[in-house]
Amino acid sequence: MSDSVKEHKAAAKASVKLGIVTVSDTRTLETDTSGLLIDQIATQAGHEVAWRKIVRDEPVEIQNVIAQSQADPSIQAVLITGGTGISPRDQTVETLEKLFTKQIPGYGELFRWLSFQEIGPACILSRATGGLIGPLVVLLMPGSRAAVKLAMEQIIVPELPHLVREANK
Repeated sequence: MSDSVKEHKAAAKASVKLGIVTVSDTRTLETDTSGLLIDQIATQAGHEVAWRKIVRDEPVEIQNVIAQSQADPSIQAVLITGGTGISPRDQTVETLEKLFTKQIPGYGELFRWLSFQEIGPACILSRATGGLIGPLVVLLMPGSRAAVKLAMEQIIVPELPHLVREANK
C-alpha cells in the first residue's frame, strides 16, 4: 500500500454509521441471514448499525429507503444485499444507478474478480455495484451469505471509512 493511501486511510474515522437493506420479496427480519451477517461483520469491525430493513424489489420501495437514509444526516453509508441478479424481477441495480450522483465502478469490478476466484465464470451473473448519492455511500452486494461474506470481509470493511471520508470532503 502506498504512503498516500496509508495517509488517507489513517485520516478516516474508524467507525461509520450505516443502514442495512435486504431486497427480497420473501425474507423477513427473522429469516434474513444475509442482512444479519452484514450487521454482525460491520458491528465486529466497530461500525454502528442504525437500522436493518427489508424491502421488496420494487423501485419505489428502494427509492423510499434511500430517501429516508438521505434525510438522516447521521447515516453515512447504506449496505444493500439482494436484487443483483439478471432475472426480470431484479430491479435494484437499475433503480440505484438512476440515483447515483457518482458511480464507484471499482467496487463491482473487484467483487466479480474476487468472486471469480471462488465460483468461476458464474460471477458474471452478479451485478454488484456501488456509488454515491450525494455524500451517502451505497454499496450493493448479492443476496447469498457467501457473497456477503466476500464483499464485507475483503472489500467493504477494509475500505468503508476511507470511502466515507472521501465522499464527505
